[in-house]
This record gives sequence, structure tokens and C-alpha cells, in this order.
Amino acid sequence: LAVRADAALATAGDVAEALAETPLLCVATAIEFRKGVGALPDPEALSLAERVQELVRAPVAAGLHSIAAANLDEAPPEEDALICGDDPDAKNLSLELAAKLVAGRALDAGPLASARALEGLTAVIVNVNRRYKAHAGIRVTGVPDQPSR
Repeated sequence: LAVRADAALATAGDVAEALAETPLLCVATAIEFRKGVGALPDPEALSLAERVQELVRAPVAAGLHSIAAANLDEAPPEEDALICGDDPDAKNLSLELAAKLVAGRALDAGPLASARALEGLTAVIVNVNRRYKAHAGIRVTGVPDQPSR
């Protein structure tokens, strides 16, 4: 589900029946900008991915939040992709897709509840990118090159 955050829930509702039980990867992130600084609208609330899961029967995975679309237009970016989800099949499909998009690794970041942190990480990366006029990404250290899923 790669749509603007303000359209994600309506779009999920619109496609829920057609989607049936086909796994869904939610890459949308609801962040706000206050005085030019990115932040989650309500850190206590469910993630956008968790709210999407409430609307569809399909298993939802979340991830790729830390990868800027601008970083995908040429060679795969030298960063890792983080994927979370409760359904093993949806998560594995998403990890396989993510592995094709980055030069780094696709890493299992835990259950769908972890999407709250991944969406918050997006705000941090946006702030770093704005501050340093860069296209920063995430690289997780201390994890084997072939992590077990």
C-alpha cells in the first residue's frame, strides 16, 4: 500500500474486498511537520499499518519506511530494509521483495506492532535528511549477513 498517508485508510477500505486474503505490504507513514520538524501525529496511537490491518482480511506487513523513493531510482541503496508483521507468509513475501530493492539486507523487525517504531524512524530520517541535505538510510550493525528469519 504505497499511497499518501491521508489516503491509506480509505484506499485500504476500497480494496479490502478485492484484496481478500492476499498479503499486503504497507509502506505508508503518517508523519506531521511542526515548525519544519517531522514527528508522528500521535505517538500513543496505533501505526498506520495496524489501522490498515483493522480494515482488511488480508495479512498486513509493514516496512521500507526508512528508504526514500528518490533512493530507488538508480542502483539499489546501500542500506538495510526493515519489515515487520504478524503473519509469517506476508512477512516473508515482504522480506523477499525488500531484499530486491536494497544493496543491504532485508531484516525481520518483529511483529506488526513494531510498525509504530518504523513509522517513527521515518520522521527521524526525514529530519536528518533535511538537516544535512542528504538521502540518509539505515544500516543495522551486529547482525549476521544471513540472519535467520
